Amino acid sequence: MFESLATQGRERVHTGLAGIDSAKLKKLRNSQLKECFNLIDEMRHKLEFVARIKGISFVDDAASRSTLSTWYALETIEGSVIWIANGAPSSPNMVSNFRRLRLLVEKKVKMIVCIGDSGLYESVFGDLVSNIIAVDSIGEAVNKAFYSHLEDVKILFSPAVENGVSFDEQGDTFKHEVNEL
Repeated sequence: MFESLATQGRERVHTGLAGIDSAKLKKLRNSQLKECFNLIDEMRHKLEFVARIKGISFVDDAASRSTLSTWYALETIEGSVIWIANGAPSSPNMVSNFRRLRLLVEKKVKMIVCIGDSGLYESVFGDLVSNIIAVDSIGEAVNKAFYSHLEDVKILFSPAVENGVSFDEQGDTFKHEVNEL
């Protein structure tokens, strides 16, 4: 059981440990707990390692459709990041939500690639990240990030906002494009 936990990441372990507390209160047996942890492994598109290509790791966090989820992803990943996100136009409400990411973006993010409108990211993070670009597709985002010539970075796909496309579809597309490199 513990070997599979080690590969699941901090968020999944925390979720699992909370589940253990709940299960112990309900007096579940250890074999039933093991089944619970195996189900955690089925969580797709949540800080899911995709591949390591030429020293660059790709992480699929397509299920993160809020600033809080993206904050957690940025907090969890160690080192420098190229952040691929869903684009969004700048609005006062969105700006205030995104401001909570500023410290992490300043500390970790070297480039932001927006799938669609980059206005929101430019208005909130333009003074912190000099390289914010807009692209038309996930494939183009993966290529721009991979061929950015930034060293020692991880490429994180964490949308941060809804765009009308399911996170399963976006996550599967992201993984496909990474594996096409």
